[in-house]
Amino acid sequence: MRAMVWTGYGPPEVLQLQEVDKPVPQDNEVLVKVCAATVTAGDCEARRMEFPMFLSIPMRFYLGLRKPRKTIMLGQELAGEVEAVGAGVNRFKPGDRIFGTTGFRFGAYAEYCCLAEESGDGVLATMPANITCDEAAAVPTGGLEALHFLRKAKIKPGERVLIKGAGGSIGTAGVQIARYYGAEVTAVDSAEKLAMLRELGAAHVVDYKTEDFTRSGKTWNVILDVVGSGSFSGLMRALAPRGRLLIANPRIRSMVRGKWASATGDRKVIFAMADRQPGDLDFLRDLIEAGKFKVVIDRRYPLEQVAEAHRYVETGKKQGNVVITVMS
Repeated sequence: MRAMVWTGYGPPEVLQLQEVDKPVPQDNEVLVKVCAATVTAGDCEARRMEFPMFLSIPMRFYLGLRKPRKTIMLGQELAGEVEAVGAGVNRFKPGDRIFGTTGFRFGAYAEYCCLAEESGDGVLATMPANITCDEAAAVPTGGLEALHFLRKAKIKPGERVLIKGAGGSIGTAGVQIARYYGAEVTAVDSAEKLAMLRELGAAHVVDYKTEDFTRSGKTWNVILDVVGSGSFSGLMRALAPRGRLLIANPRIRSMVRGKWASATGDRKVIFAMADRQPGDLDFLRDLIEAGKFKVVIDRRYPLEQVAEAHRYVETGKKQGNVVITVMS
């Protein structure tokens, strides 16, 4: 089968299209014929092996100190059709259309991928009936991360929610999920993404290049910081009393300061990683089928142009998701 093999840590050129053996599912696995995958910022960070220190060291021990130590394909999101199942699989059968995330096992940049039916990292579910394969592939990572944090915030109807970095995969999902919970949403990103964010339901939009929301004098009940950069003090200043600050991509310093702030005041800082469950992906599927969640796709690339897709994602200009079309 064709696969985009991850040959080393570095620029997009380390991704090489090769012929590799088609995988065979183990007893607890399904073999997926992949129709679409995506390129996320996390895929690009993994390719470069540029993570916060607390994550970079264990990732190198897991994947390889100097380069990936075995044939491995990147890609954490996919959609496709079940071609075969292991003897112990109960939830899926051949012919099922499914979507999901591989987690740190990766592997979506290939024509076929084997994934566990149940896993502590990856998660699979049947595909929404009313969207395409390309759209389904673009749901899991951003949708599950946004759902995880916004559930932690326990949003009440009418609360003010601000999403910093709202134009990417997590942010576009977050705007819609926060709206589903009844929040008044402010979306912060670059000017070219603001019209799209209004269409998704943001009541207010802010161009971060021309306006610093942390110095506006306004406060929000919940702030979801997708980017994880900038001033921690500024974010806390923009947080209302008993507010919740959610940091999706925390640095060690923010984690330390966040624990202290949560322990000494009435505002809480939350940065726990998502505990992904099949039921959460089912929840997102139901939102999509009910017309309450729209998948935003910026660009599509064929499998042989994954490196070019990585280059585009690294510009920071993508709106929503970048999809890799693997097989029709």
